[in-house]
Amino acid sequence: MELFAHNDLQDIIVYNDNGKKRAGGIVTRNLITGELKAFTGHAVVLGTGGYGNVYHMSTLAKNSNASAMMRAYDSGAYLASPAFVQFHPTGLPVNSDWQSKTILMSESLRNDGRIWSPKKEGDDRDPNTIPEEERDYFLERRYPAFGNLVPRDVASRAISQQINKGLGVGPLHNAAYLDFRDAIQRLGKKTIAERYGNLFDMYLDATGENPYEVPMRIAPGAHFTMGGLWVDYDQMSTIPGLFVGGEASNNYHGANRLGANSLLSASVDGWFTLPLTVPNYLAGFVGKPVLSLDAPEVSAAIERVQKRTDALLNCSGTHRPEWFHRKLGDILYEGCGVSRDEAGLLDALTKVRELREEFWHDVKVVGTGNRLNQELEKAGRVADFIELGEVMILDALDRRESAGAHFRTEYATEAGEAKRNDDDWCAVSAWETRPDGTKVRHSEPLSFSLID
Repeated sequence: MELFAHNDLQDIIVYNDNGKKRAGGIVTRNLITGELKAFTGHAVVLGTGGYGNVYHMSTLAKNSNASAMMRAYDSGAYLASPAFVQFHPTGLPVNSDWQSKTILMSESLRNDGRIWSPKKEGDDRDPNTIPEEERDYFLERRYPAFGNLVPRDVASRAISQQINKGLGVGPLHNAAYLDFRDAIQRLGKKTIAERYGNLFDMYLDATGENPYEVPMRIAPGAHFTMGGLWVDYDQMSTIPGLFVGGEASNNYHGANRLGANSLLSASVDGWFTLPLTVPNYLAGFVGKPVLSLDAPEVSAAIERVQKRTDALLNCSGTHRPEWFHRKLGDILYEGCGVSRDEAGLLDALTKVRELREEFWHDVKVVGTGNRLNQELEKAGRVADFIELGEVMILDALDRRESAGAHFRTEYATEAGEAKRNDDDWCAVSAWETRPDGTKVRHSEPLSFSLID
């Protein structure tokens, strides 16, 4: 295997094979020199991760992005269930405008920590001085059988509801407390340090607050994306020859997922599925040449990349890509976040479309395209996130039910929990963008025969 470090995928080369689309290579940009280069082959495998950074503030590494996935989508691959996003309940909250991301704290903390908020709105007292009778251990109150160990989506919704009621804590009143006072009294500081010492140290480094002495502050943060490029059992997308592994595909998750399932998809795809299905596909091309680098499809792909790069560099706007990314994140968290409703989604859809127009007229990308230029990289990422945000909102608006991490407030039980509609929505929604820009939903019915 030959590795090409510092090369970033810019486009998928798709050619016509007897009337059928087929993946035949990729176009990359050298991040150091700016050189565009085509690589052709009989198959393309994407293992480019999830798209949680569409929310700007997420638990993902800052360089995680959706660009490869969106290039495949633009090329005709279906995008499945993009609205299915898991918000982790034990992320560190945003404390200031200059903060670039949230930090994930292991949910093992919920084994011994107790989650609560003040009963009084805007209560900014030192949490250690708030009497027990003025605290609301809302998960224990609402879910006595599970307490603080409810599933992630349930915990995130409950925390968000407390915050939206004006009961949030911290500088921006956007968090709940995760308190280890009782656990330390019951088990001792030494035992708690043995269980969570590294996490407590990380929290202290990030916030300057000692969780042995004061409660942690936590808030839901965009984390894992259950949606992704639609694939079949061979991990092949709707474009023959284009395979997708790991979180970039939708194959293993519905509207929810377990914590270890990211390892499931990466391990199963990488160790067991793709090493068998890709060679099986390639067997049909033995003795056949790959697409020529002089083929018109290759030239067209390079031209598309150059045109897009020039458009970003020549915009001469007033706002950096980061400014647009932050605005997009605010729109999505408010309108297509932990909880959604029709009015909020419609408003978010309008705002995202307006933001796209503003981006292409007012983005400012300094520097040139023939050298290292992280502003250019960022601009491309943000352009893709904006396009993705629109499809996410359409998917959430279209799915008229609540299921797992997709919670529509109009479709809830009397107790305020998710109300599924399997009669109409027991299906995967796979989205396609037609050449004229029309977005079409394809439905893949789901059936379950081995479970009740």
